[in-house]
Amino acid sequence: MKQTRIIRVDPIYPNVKDIKVCAEVIRSGGLVAFPTETVYGLGANAYDREAVKKIFIAKNRPPDNPLIVHICDFKQLENIVTEIPDKALRLVKNAWPGPLTIILPKHSSVPDEVTAGLDTVAVRMPAHPVALKLIELSGVPIAAPSANLAGRPSPTTPSHVIQDLYGRVDIIIDAGETFFGVESTIINLLTEPPTLLRPGPLPIEKIEEFLGEKIYVPEFARGFEEARIALSPGTKYRHYAPSTPLIIVETSDYSQLNKLVSAVKDLASKYLSEGRKIAIIASKETAHQYAGFMVLEIGSRENLYEVAKNLFKVLREIDTMNVDLGIVEGFEEKGIGLAIMNRLRKASGFNIVRI
Repeated sequence: MKQTRIIRVDPIYPNVKDIKVCAEVIRSGGLVAFPTETVYGLGANAYDREAVKKIFIAKNRPPDNPLIVHICDFKQLENIVTEIPDKALRLVKNAWPGPLTIILPKHSSVPDEVTAGLDTVAVRMPAHPVALKLIELSGVPIAAPSANLAGRPSPTTPSHVIQDLYGRVDIIIDAGETFFGVESTIINLLTEPPTLLRPGPLPIEKIEEFLGEKIYVPEFARGFEEARIALSPGTKYRHYAPSTPLIIVETSDYSQLNKLVSAVKDLASKYLSEGRKIAIIASKETAHQYAGFMVLEIGSRENLYEVAKNLFKVLREIDTMNVDLGIVEGFEEKGIGLAIMNRLRKASGFNIVRI
């Protein structure tokens, strides 16, 4: 087991001396867990083949699940891709730094371990002062998936990272809770039309506005199935899952919340009658209607960014409740609601009840 060091920094004005220590670990081939605006990432030098392999070992991550390369400026982008189409430039000028990852043709400088042998690379410029300063002082792009054990809910607090990776990595940077709580939006710009690979905090509606064209949304991007080939993280394999089994209850009309609540109650009562312990994950608007049940409140339907920020925290919390099953209310697939439903469907292993 590694001797993991925890370094606490201010999320907005990190101490440069502390970040230099972390950057030296990146340059020397080590692993650093660091905050981004989305979730915590587990980073290594993107040019160092052996360092990148350590990420997969630390996470127990399948080798055919590619990583995202994080950059701090456009010069680094030019060094890791062979082509930057006009639409890509137009998009990132509007959206970077920010929670957007794009797929572009990779440069030979990027090892196959980063891209799972693909000739494309997923790249983004994070909008977190600590992440940007770490990349800058490291002097290299940083390859990083989320800083959790493979398949587990992504980490949005330092304690989540410690729970999963303490003793497996060199340094964990503690900069408090992340801003958005779900991973970046991923767009493949090499298809016509562009394809959504993973929804995230930047809604496809806004991306379509930037690009001036529609985006294709395959079923796996909605969380209903797995992609045949993983062009990016979050498209293949079960993700985001607590140990507690989940059932997601969805409706085609979220203006009729009473019907949704009734369906959740009926399902919970059925399993309770079979002697199983149940917890319900509900919105702020409906949580009070589940009197007599164990309830975790996830946030308001009027502010789906609040729901997204709390999502992985709640999925981890349910594992501490000693229940046999979690029943989760669905949310409308608009804006960041698409990302919420993608994560919930995958976390449940596609265990979905539709009413």
